[in-house]
Amino acid sequence: MSVMKEFKEFAVKGNVVDMAVGIIIGGAFGAIVNNLVSQVILPPLGLLIGGVDFSSLYIILKEGATQAAPYNSLAEATAAGAVTLNYGVFLNSVFSFVIMAFAVFLLVKSINMLRRTEGSKSAVPAPSTTKECPYCLSSVPLKATRCPQCTSELK
Repeated sequence: MSVMKEFKEFAVKGNVVDMAVGIIIGGAFGAIVNNLVSQVILPPLGLLIGGVDFSSLYIILKEGATQAAPYNSLAEATAAGAVTLNYGVFLNSVFSFVIMAFAVFLLVKSINMLRRTEGSKSAVPAPSTTKECPYCLSSVPLKATRCPQCTSELK
């Protein structure tokens, strides 16, 4: 079998196409969540804790070669060549991850709930193939005329 033929079989399988669509939608969803966190959630949160912009939170590990500290912003520190620990950007990423993980959790939970309701609709009970002996209460096939346990005659 040629490599191209194998690749074609692999690429057109339903699972591969579904996975590709999921990755594309996931990337777009990630961008939306990142924007939600950085533009909608963190600004009010920053105001609540004293007007802090999370993306500008940093610690100077080593001063820059062209300009000494203090720096007015992270961009100024970076331009001066300072080595910084940008924990505010990390906090943005953590918030984005938590929100995205929660959204995926809700999505999976709703899909599982739909599967359970579909499963309960399609589960039709099978017709009974046995009956109960009125004398000894054992299970007896429907067509039996005598109980195999107590040998009573069944009607």
